[in-house]
Order: sequence, then structure tokens, then C-alpha cells
Amino acid sequence: MKTSETKQRRNTFIQQFYHNNKLAFGFAVLATILLSFINLAISWLLQQVLDAATGSENTYSLTTLAIISMMLIIFILFVGLLNYKSKPKFIATAMKQYKDHAFKFITKKGIHAFSGENTSVYLSALSNDTTNIETNYLNNTFTLVSQLLSFVGAFAMMLWYSPLLTLAAVLLSSLPLLASILAGNRLVVAEKNVSDRNASYVATLKDCLSGFSVVKSFKAEKQIITMLANSNDNAEGAKRSRNQLNTVIQIAAASAGAAAQLGVFLIGAWLTLSGSGITAGVVLVFVNLMNFVIQPIAEVPGLLANRRAALGLIDKLADAVSSNIRDTGHSIENVLKHSIRLENVSFSYEDKKMVLHDINLKLEKGKSYVIVGGSGSGKSTLLNLLMAANSNYEGQIYYDDVELRDISTESLYDLVSIIQQNVFVFNSTIAENITMFSPFKQEDIDLAIELSGLSSLIEQRGSDYLCGENGSGLSGGEKQRISIARSVLRRTPVMFVDEATSSLDVETAFDVANAILDLQGLTKVMVTHTLDDAILRRCDAIITLKSGTIKEFGTFDDLMANKGYFYSLFTVSQGE
Repeated sequence: MKTSETKQRRNTFIQQFYHNNKLAFGFAVLATILLSFINLAISWLLQQVLDAATGSENTYSLTTLAIISMMLIIFILFVGLLNYKSKPKFIATAMKQYKDHAFKFITKKGIHAFSGENTSVYLSALSNDTTNIETNYLNNTFTLVSQLLSFVGAFAMMLWYSPLLTLAAVLLSSLPLLASILAGNRLVVAEKNVSDRNASYVATLKDCLSGFSVVKSFKAEKQIITMLANSNDNAEGAKRSRNQLNTVIQIAAASAGAAAQLGVFLIGAWLTLSGSGITAGVVLVFVNLMNFVIQPIAEVPGLLANRRAALGLIDKLADAVSSNIRDTGHSIENVLKHSIRLENVSFSYEDKKMVLHDINLKLEKGKSYVIVGGSGSGKSTLLNLLMAANSNYEGQIYYDDVELRDISTESLYDLVSIIQQNVFVFNSTIAENITMFSPFKQEDIDLAIELSGLSSLIEQRGSDYLCGENGSGLSGGEKQRISIARSVLRRTPVMFVDEATSSLDVETAFDVANAILDLQGLTKVMVTHTLDDAILRRCDAIITLKSGTIKEFGTFDDLMANKGYFYSLFTVSQGE
């Protein structure tokens, strides 16, 4: 049973198919309806022509039937043109809006949402699954309309021609209906299995490509090939099972349908020979109309099963994009007037495994702070909480006098920005990577380039230089400077820096750290494992974490004079 919340989420996605797209949908449905009645008209025309040719009474002349045929062909061309114009337009717009809506939802997730989510779910949902939805939901909508109208129209015509032969047809038509029902419902499970297996394959493939250098350096090609082959085999095996199930349904339906048609033909021939008033044309049209009766009976259960499977894929995406969304809070002024305060803050990712314990801290406006500590001490976790990565902390975090939970994400990111260790650079120009595709004044861009130390790179390669996939055409230091330039350009009052220099060489790391500290008028909080005394002396205070608690707080000289935990960390780092 689907919960009301799941159904509501599903409906918001389904509505995207028809948003500003109802006119195209209406014309496509109209074309489908007209095509269904054209098929019935052709059946009637065949009966008239055959009976006219055999000399039966109550038929039109061949000349009149020829004129009707020409008019029907012209009408078919008109309806075909209407279908050509409307149906592809509706489906293309529907799928575009569906995928755009899904990605818009994804962008509402928290800043660290994908540290705990599998991105392959979304890659699969917005590629393979959309193909399934297009076929089994959108296209099948028109197929269902056509099948049902054809069924009703054909059944009405059959009753008009011969109630007795219609009764025989109904009894015989139960055979394909039974064949379809027996296997149709299993398609829902089979289709979901295909989606899950494909998502697993995409995840494995992504890991293999992302870790390619590790695979090569450890000569693990054979193992990786085997791992990917097994995942691929599972994915293709799920598709094979789904396709086999479809084939079974089709074979059973086709066999039962053929038996039903032959039975109607034989009964019709017997009634004709017995002088019951049924003509050869009526027998022929009955056999033809049987297609429009049997086909819906045979296919509609399968179509409905496929439709339910497609809806299941919509539910899967809707549920996924709705998790880890931080949509609470209100706007605040884009300025830090006094300080950031943490009062009795504790946090754990799992029950009874506390990462931060009773943190009390005040970060004053315009000052520079550095957070140090051993691995697993909670440095990055503390920074992540300040970026609203998780609201399930104990205690309070205040930006001036407003608790973080009460601040909207959009407003918070007008106030703060972050420079991370792993800088993502788009395969676009340096300028667009700095501006993140938003419009800025050129003088502001030039200032950001200067302050971040990118001037020499721009002089050498130009601002239109394409950076390559994830910045493959840039060095680590150049990518970090782009990250700095992004933050400078946004002019957020608060800047967080999370291990931004950990993957850089000593000289580049020193230059990048200095470039950050040179930025004036900002409140800066840096997480680092590199203990360089020249950098540490420039900070107003050092926050030393140990096992999730603040062990020491003070200037470099004060902490060195105390000869406590920080002194030990620094001394050990200098001996490395």
C-alpha cells in the first residue's frame, strides 16, 4: 500500500507531464480516438465491398464505396498529420519537464547529501528509468485509449451485426484474457528488479572509472573486470527475465487469440451455411473485429502491469529526491554583525557514537581561526554542522542571535561559503568556473582573480581556457585558487576552508593558505592538518580538537607556551 505522502510526491511528478502541455496532449488523444474509429470504419468498408462483390442485398454500389474509400484515405492522412504534430511534442515536453523537476528537487538537498547517498540511483532514474516511463506510462496512455475505444466500438458493431455470433466471440475471448492475467502482475516486480540491478551496475561502473588509477597501480584489472562483469550479468539477467516474462505473455495471448478467431470463423461459416442470414462479408468483418476485441483483452492487463511498473519507478525517484532536503527556516540579513556561537553542541552520526561532545565556542566577526587535531577528532564534522549539513545536533548554533535551524538554506549560503579539499571544476571556461555561470560585473571578477592569485594563469591561458573534465587541464593549486575566487566573488561575510591544501605540495599549500588569510574583512575558519607556524601565527586563534572536544583554544604563541596537546601535535608534525 502506498502512503498518502508517497502518492502526493508521485502526483507532483506526474503533473510535470501535463504542465503547459495540455493542448498537445489533447490533440494527441483526439488523434488516437479518430485513428481507433478509422480502423472500425475500414472493417465496415471491407464488409460492404465483399458483400457488394458477392451480390448481397442492402449494400452500397462499388462506385459509392470507391468514393467513400478515397474520402477515408484523405481523412487518415489528416489524422496522421495531427498525430505527427501533437504526440511527439507532448512526450518530448513531458519528459523534459519530468527530468528538470527531478533535478530541481535534487538541488534542494543538503550540501553533504551525497556523502551518504548513492548517486547511481539518480543516474539510473534519469536515464534508463525515464526510457521505461516514456514507453510504459506516456506511450501506453495512448495505447490504452486506442485499445479500449477499439474494444467498445468493435463490440458494438458485432452486436449490431449478430448478437449470437457476438456471444460466441465473447466466450472464446476469455482465453486470451486468462492468459494475460496469469502473468501480467509479475511484470511490476520484474521491472523494479531491472531498475535496481541497473542502478547497481551504474554504481560499479562509476567506481571502476573513478578509481582507475588505483586499479592500474595495484594491477587489479582482472579482479575489476570480473566484478564489473558479474554486475553486468546481474543487470542483463534481470532484463532477460523481464523480457522472457513479456514473451510468455505475448505467446500465450497470441495462441489464445488465434484459437478464438478460428473458433469465431468456424461458427460464422456454420451460421452462413445454415441460412441464418449472416453473409460472407459479416463473417469476414467479425474475424477482423475480433482483433479489436482480443487485442485489448490480451494486451491491456500487460499494459496496465507495465504502467504500474512505470509508476513504481516514478515513486522510487520521488522518494529518493525527497530525502535529505532542508527546506525549513527563514531569511536573515546577509551580514555577520557580531559572532558565530556554539553552545553545548554535541553530535553523532550513529546512536551512542558521539563525534562532537559539548562544544562551546565563539567565532568573532572579522577574525581568522584554524581548527586542528588528529584524524577523527571531529574537525570536518564541526565545519559541516556550521554549513547546516545536519540539523540533528544537540545544543544551539547561533549566527549572531539566530539559531542555525531557523535559517533557510538559501539565506545561509548568502552568508557563508566553503572552500573544500576536493574542488569540482566543470568542463567549461575558467571564467565560467569562477562565476559558476552567474552574471557578475567584470571589475568584480577581475578583483577575485587578483585576490585568489589566478592572474598569472589567466595571462598564460586566457579566461576562456577550457578546464577539462573535473579540471583535468589544471593543477591542484590552480583548482584551489578557482575555489577561492568563487568565494571571493560571492563576497560572503563568512568563509570556511576544509582541508583545502591537504593534496597540494608544501609551497603551493603555503601560497594558497596565505591567499585565503590575505582576504580582508571576512570571518575565516580553516580546518587543516598541516601545521605551518607561519600560517598558524597569522590566525587570531587556534581551536584544538581531541576526540570531539575542544582541548585548547588560543593563539599560537600561547598554546606553544602552555606545552599542552597542541604543543605535542606541532612538535610531532615538525619531526615528520
